Amino acid sequence: MSHARRSYGKALTDLFLSDYFVLYMSLAYFLVLVPFLPTLATPQNLSNILSNIWPLLVVAIGQTFVLAIAGVDLSQGAVIGLSSILCAMLIATGANPDVLAKAPVWGLIIDEQGGLFNGIAAAIPLAILLSLCVAALVGLLNGIAVAVIGMPAFMTTMVLMLIFGALAIYLPLSENINQLPPNFVMLGKGDLISLYFGTKAESQIPRKIIYSFVTYPMVIALAVTFCAYVILNRTVFGRQILAIGSNRTAAKISGVPVTRVIILVFVMSSVCAGIASILYSGRLEAGRPTLGAGAFLLDVIGAAVIGGNSLFGGKAKIKWTFFGVLFFVLLSNTLNLMNLTAFVVDMVKGGVIVVAALLDVWRSRLLRERTS
Repeated sequence: MSHARRSYGKALTDLFLSDYFVLYMSLAYFLVLVPFLPTLATPQNLSNILSNIWPLLVVAIGQTFVLAIAGVDLSQGAVIGLSSILCAMLIATGANPDVLAKAPVWGLIIDEQGGLFNGIAAAIPLAILLSLCVAALVGLLNGIAVAVIGMPAFMTTMVLMLIFGALAIYLPLSENINQLPPNFVMLGKGDLISLYFGTKAESQIPRKIIYSFVTYPMVIALAVTFCAYVILNRTVFGRQILAIGSNRTAAKISGVPVTRVIILVFVMSSVCAGIASILYSGRLEAGRPTLGAGAFLLDVIGAAVIGGNSLFGGKAKIKWTFFGVLFFVLLSNTLNLMNLTAFVVDMVKGGVIVVAALLDVWRSRLLRERTS
């Protein structure tokens, strides 16, 4: 009996320490709630869940790199808002003077005829490139402040969050930028099957399923995920990131270019936020200055941590981030289906993050005991 109990306990421990623990937990959570929330398994809701996964995954991947060096990037939300509004202002096909005439950018970047790049053949790629460069600049400032000046990452990124978040709101005076080109909107919610096979494919396969599985956001997010996996797991740079997170002093003594790596990590985090802003803006068909405001960072950090990435650095995997995003989006979706108030939803999410941090400590302790 005791042998069976020990075997059972070992199996549970192995499951808890598995890289796929959060994936198993997500599947179990889904199966348990389906009988009580039938809407959860409908094609429309599954499509909504998947569409929410891709942009959040891109942002969380950027946050994963920062967590890996034992840091945190609170400026991602501001970067999303600033990149969204900047890109939209440049490519808008028109604008309402009654709404934007008093904005400081009126007549300089945008007017009744549209944005500065409207009418240019390569308007969308140029606007995206410029917005990503601005995002990278924010990351560069974060990296320099943390790695060169020695400021705490929490304080630095919080200050830049306030500055650039306010700038994003000031430029259009809190107004959204609408009238975006269809090709840009397609990046946020367009599907590939109907593009290549036409309406015939849509008549054979429900459109919601097409949107769910073969979309531009999916392709973009998975491309970012693959690149992040290669960087973190298959390059010297990735090993340097984890070494800095484990012990920055030891990494520096070992010859790791700590300053350069930290700066690049923050740049990558901001660029990921800039890419996510494109997906969000396209999906919403508008540039929104408050796109990354509110409790958005709660979702990003929660998704990155719940998967198994450590808040203390030195331990991070891209698949953990993917599983964490899946669970967090599923959690948010079910809480909304329960018609809970925003306050309750935020409290539950906060509790999940605390539990995730406690589980991280417990997992680390069990791993140490096993290896000792």
